[in-house]
Amino acid sequence: GAVQAFASLPISSTAVALPAAIRNAKVDFALITVETDQVRFRADGTDPTAAVGHLLNANDQLELHDASEIDKIRFIRVTLDATLRISSGRAKTYR
Repeated sequence: GAVQAFASLPISSTAVALPAAIRNAKVDFALITVETDQVRFRADGTDPTAAVGHLLNANDQLELHDASEIDKIRFIRVTLDATLRISSGRAKTYR
């Protein structure tokens, strides 16, 4: 597969999804790197809170391998604002 897009996403005190340009691009993998501070995420379409969700620390990486996960995942900061760096693309060949 090939990387098709790169994006930076600021994470603050309101839960956010990945950018629409990535979610709408029919990608099936994403590599997400956390910068600056901790974030929490949920991949079931429900917004995380600063206390509930999977914890990622600064410099952690998260790999997603499913278009549904990419569409549903949501992030929120734990204490201070953070930034996500996202590379995404298609791992599978579709005919």
